[in-house]
Amino acid sequence: MIPQELIRLKRDKLTLSTQEIDFFVTGIADESVSEGQVAAFAMAVYFNGLNTKELIALTLAMRDSGDILTWEEENALPGPVIDKHSTGGIGDNVSLMLGPIIAACGGYVPMISGRGLGHTGGTLDKLDSIPGYNTQPDIATLRSVVRACGVAIVGQTAELAPADKRLYSIRDITATVESIDLITASILSKKLAAGLQGLVMDVKTGNGAFMAEHHDAVALAQSIVDVANGAGVKTSALITDMDQPLASAAGNAVEVREAVNFLQGKCNGSRIEKIVISLCAELLVIGELATDTATAETQIHEVINNGQALERFSQMVTLLGGPSDFVDQIDSHLPKANIFHDVIATKGGYISEINTRSLGIAVLELGGGRRRADDSIDYSVGLSNLAEISTSVETGETLATIHAQSEEATKQAEATVLKAYSITSEQPDTEVNLIFEIIRGT
Repeated sequence: MIPQELIRLKRDKLTLSTQEIDFFVTGIADESVSEGQVAAFAMAVYFNGLNTKELIALTLAMRDSGDILTWEEENALPGPVIDKHSTGGIGDNVSLMLGPIIAACGGYVPMISGRGLGHTGGTLDKLDSIPGYNTQPDIATLRSVVRACGVAIVGQTAELAPADKRLYSIRDITATVESIDLITASILSKKLAAGLQGLVMDVKTGNGAFMAEHHDAVALAQSIVDVANGAGVKTSALITDMDQPLASAAGNAVEVREAVNFLQGKCNGSRIEKIVISLCAELLVIGELATDTATAETQIHEVINNGQALERFSQMVTLLGGPSDFVDQIDSHLPKANIFHDVIATKGGYISEINTRSLGIAVLELGGGRRRADDSIDYSVGLSNLAEISTSVETGETLATIHAQSEEATKQAEATVLKAYSITSEQPDTEVNLIFEIIRGT
């Protein structure tokens, strides 16, 4: 086979066979296919798409380009291997709570996570704020931690789906990141390489999400559900709101602190609680650890209330190199900003709208994210006490608290946050949706 001939076929809107896709993906991984050829293939897919059979073949070929974690025979675990993935947003620290909760309910979660991308935060960056926590362990360590405490939240290793790593880096510089087909294959190749038996997707939509338009979010969710189930992994997707921050904090250390508060039972009735409970319940049913979502929700509340979920989090942190007393002495371990500054409402009324993307940009401006891939991150900075849509505020009340390292950065972030909040005299008459729909496999 010749790479340029396969590119021509896809350029001309023809269908590639499984063998042709396998050949091309092998070339991506071993670099026998040039960067220019990979870019041309990505652009052809961007414009002409893949059918479901092609997309399953691409996903499996990318999965098979490296090591695949197996949990059968001598590696057998006494519970299902299940996981969750989010398309990202502001204040989305769900993984930090979901993994330990699922582990406490009898599941095993080898969660391969990512770093911040654009205006959105990354789970690995949050965990890097914990001193000593190793987000890039070898596969042997990943296995042992999952076996010992039921959950390990780590990054993609060089051994897992290497074809995806190269393809993504080329997509990133050739304006082909937004392809739903390539996003689907990228997400699932890594997840399937972890040896999953079940997966739940959290696909965000709204002004703080990559899929800002609802119909795009639905298309991505349906694509992932179809391909994952076609590849033999039972998968559902929730379409959820990102027209405002999910948690009351946005940043790295500030979101870790909120996650610990959640696992200590301190976030009752919050937006983040509803999303975490819903995703966990769906995953427990997928993994056959609960017969229905009502039963699952009872289990979830039980492991939070009796401290088992918090204990799993603490064990994971310790086993991956973090402090053994992290949960008990969190204030002494998490990095702290030099300046804490309240952003004050300049008029009274009701919060009618939040430009959520702008809040993510504010965190980026503070140093809590990357403008370029090689930028370093200040884990201490961010926003907390974020006010929600429909909240009544008086002049002088707090909209958010800035955690910053300099007065200049504080002023810049304050201006961005103030512009992000719209305050009107009348309370919004529409109910704020959080979960729009659930897409399940047939």
